[in-house]
Amino acid sequence: MAAETRIPTHRELISRFGVSATTVSRALALLTQRGLIVTRPGAGTFRTQAPTRQPDGDTSWQEAALEVTNSIGSARSVRATAMLSTLATAGPEVIDLNGGYLHPELQPRAKLTAAFARAARRPEAWDRPPVSGLPELRDWFAAAIGGGLSRHDILVCGGGQSALATSLRALCPPGAPVVIESPTYPGTIAAVRAAGLRPVPVPLDHEGLRADLLEDALTRTRAQVVVVQPLFQNPTGACLSAQRQHDIRAIARRHSAFVVEDDFARHLVHADADTPPAPMIVDDPDGTVIHIRSLTKVTSPNLRVGAVAARGPVAAKLRAAHVVDAMFVPAPLQYTALDVVTAPGWRRTLSTLALALEQRRSAATAAVTAVFGAHCLSIRPRGGYHLWVSLPGHIDDQHFASAAMARGVAVTPGENYYPTDSSAPHVRLSYVAAPSTADVESAIHRLQPLVTDA
Repeated sequence: MAAETRIPTHRELISRFGVSATTVSRALALLTQRGLIVTRPGAGTFRTQAPTRQPDGDTSWQEAALEVTNSIGSARSVRATAMLSTLATAGPEVIDLNGGYLHPELQPRAKLTAAFARAARRPEAWDRPPVSGLPELRDWFAAAIGGGLSRHDILVCGGGQSALATSLRALCPPGAPVVIESPTYPGTIAAVRAAGLRPVPVPLDHEGLRADLLEDALTRTRAQVVVVQPLFQNPTGACLSAQRQHDIRAIARRHSAFVVEDDFARHLVHADADTPPAPMIVDDPDGTVIHIRSLTKVTSPNLRVGAVAARGPVAAKLRAAHVVDAMFVPAPLQYTALDVVTAPGWRRTLSTLALALEQRRSAATAAVTAVFGAHCLSIRPRGGYHLWVSLPGHIDDQHFASAAMARGVAVTPGENYYPTDSSAPHVRLSYVAAPSTADVESAIHRLQPLVTDA
């Protein structure tokens, strides 16, 4: 429309496009926000003058400047492409089997909304909270983790990723080696590299990180940090058995190394699962284990509240690093989290989610087996939110993911989970980001031609 042209009335727009009055109001509000239309009282709504385009500058100089920065920083590299891909939002025509956060249908939204409203009305919510976190929230985390921890062993952080990044920077000097699982969560790889550290990948088996190869890696590299996911490892779904936990702790202790225990899936145990082993930190009086726990995965991606638990002098070092990184977690978020987890319905919320996750996992497992074959899943986890699916050896997982997107399905290529080149092709399928169980099944079956026609 030309500038100064009058926009049709609400009634005319509703009739022309066959949409609701709410849709028209929202569209006009968006256009107003973007400065494309303006309302003049008593006259109507009009198309504005086209804004003057700002001339493009020359940013090519930055390439040379950043190259100098990278060469000075040696191993430090902030590359989060794989991690960003897991946060990508799909369009309405795409079924999301990529995302790692609960779909709104699975989130306790009513409880979150009510808790946030109550938190906002608390006068103390707008005061600066203690650097280590609200004492009551630290008490709750200490009790939930167990092992005789107290509030003095707990540091409240802005979610699991923040806790992991802070821990690595606090524990390791630049350029130091860090033992990680292979494959592992892209956020772990990104955090290691962003801190200027060197990832040392150690393979897994069905019980998690292999203890024999860990011994060799620590002897060879003298790494002082090992990062593990004890429950329903992302992406494989492996769980550390109690014996494997003991072995890893003992090996790390012999080498004077810390074990960073990223316990992201503790609240994502399915209704039909056996009771999982206790966290590694529970049986660790010597302070070998640094435990990370987050509430984000089980509530909402926006409730970025987690905790780091540590015994001994290392707790002060973690606290100092956290102050530099974030100063503190906003009090309204902490009070919201505290309200949610101490409410009488918290256990019922977890039970309801456990049933829903079991249903989705069962449907996803059946569909994956039908499409990819009976041997495509080496591990069938009864927890977490994802399946690690083997592809036929001649299929490239990046190409497979691109072809899946063309069919309206978002999946994650397996190579995103390796710090080096991977050997066997895989894809990770998440079953919590889609609207329903039926959508998960439908999306997986859409992938059939990509397997049979390859």
